[in-house]
Amino acid sequence: MKEFDDLVALMDRLRGEDGCPWDKEQKPQDLRGYLLEEAYEVVEAIDGGRPQPLREELGDLLFQIVFLSRIFAESRHFTIREVIEDITQKMTRRHPHVFADSTAGTTAEVLRQWEEIKRRERSEDPGKAESSALDGVPRSLPALLRAERLGAKAARVGFDWTRPEEVLEKIEEEVSELRQALASEPPERAAEEFGDLLFAMANLARHLGVHAEGALQGANARFTGRFQRVEAELRRRGSDPSKEDAAELERLWERAKRE
Repeated sequence: MKEFDDLVALMDRLRGEDGCPWDKEQKPQDLRGYLLEEAYEVVEAIDGGRPQPLREELGDLLFQIVFLSRIFAESRHFTIREVIEDITQKMTRRHPHVFADSTAGTTAEVLRQWEEIKRRERSEDPGKAESSALDGVPRSLPALLRAERLGAKAARVGFDWTRPEEVLEKIEEEVSELRQALASEPPERAAEEFGDLLFAMANLARHLGVHAEGALQGANARFTGRFQRVEAELRRRGSDPSKEDAAELERLWERAKRE
């Protein structure tokens, strides 16, 4: 595709002899933060629901992928074309119900087949041998998202609750253990129980078909909007939250929620 080739040629120019001093100095580790930032901006654009910002952010993310591939091409490890070839072959192998003679009529069957193919691929590659059904979930993921993914991985081999109500019971159990830790245990124990509660909440989100990270972002946005309404009302009066008692702040908060 000409447009993609133009982007690769642009990167070649930036990293070339007469290219950009900043671009030529970058190493893979230098780009790590930019890659994460661009990925999060893509997610934010998806949540925003407007195609044009998403189009722009996808371009920024693609640029980082081409950038990293160019750096590794210089050391003769791989090229962007080999990256594309690898992912095309991988997706073909992992969709035998589309590209071969396998069958998978439901999403659950597709996921089971996907995990089985991954296990087979890794068993055939000594450098990728897995020892756990939980392998493959990056440690660098945000903790809430990682909890959700770990729960999903375990569920694919049958380790899971059957109904959301069972997860709620687990959450109630974790709340009880947290109360006990707060009452009589050292502070480290409370932190541990709090982590268990968050992990159970992430798994409840999965059972409800809710993305825990997105749900918490929504809660953050609602809190921000309501609190800023309270601040605006207090500024109109010549006051601020630090000068008001708890009862008045609660009254203004409830009004902000209704509005």
